[in-house]
Amino acid sequence: MNTLDRQLFLHINDFARSTGWLQPVVSAWATYGIAVFAVLMLLGWWRARRRTDPAVMAAALWAPVATVLAVTINQPIAALVAEPRPYTSLAGILVLAHRSTDPSFPSDHAVAAGAATAALFGVDLLLGYLAAVAAVLMAFARVYIAAHYPVDVLAGLGLGISVALVGWLIARRPLTTAVEQVGNSRLHTLTTGHNAVAAKRR
Repeated sequence: MNTLDRQLFLHINDFARSTGWLQPVVSAWATYGIAVFAVLMLLGWWRARRRTDPAVMAAALWAPVATVLAVTINQPIAALVAEPRPYTSLAGILVLAHRSTDPSFPSDHAVAAGAATAALFGVDLLLGYLAAVAAVLMAFARVYIAAHYPVDVLAGLGLGISVALVGWLIARRPLTTAVEQVGNSRLHTLTTGHNAVAAKRR
């Protein structure tokens, strides 16, 4: 933890201390807000079913895969760095987070938010922007409740975005091919709102 990171954390912690009215809202978001990304991914899948481009559905299916993959990749990184949580290193701070023995860097919540956001931009711009706002709020909230330092969430967002983008470059073609094949099968309703086989027969 560098001096700037510590100072920024303390500034945010002072802000949290002075905004008691905001604490329940931010704490709830920091804990349960991750569910919003699941809802956005579900909406992405639903909207992709109405599109004719199989690459869009492939992107919708990639979003949850990228999120899980990014969090999985983060585990050995966090274990290797083994940075203590702020509340185990700094005395006298306001702690709103549920105390955990897990490493602080990078933040799992931020990793998931970053990956989901990057993937959703490939599905629908509106959903991508909504996810981006939610991701920034999630990153801030995790610092606000003293679960992480600012660098922890910034690194988490960066890692999540990187995994989603690099993974998509690798997975796009095979996923798109798989979507096309499913679209021509009896399972077509999973990937499209119309039956491609029936459409061809007409």
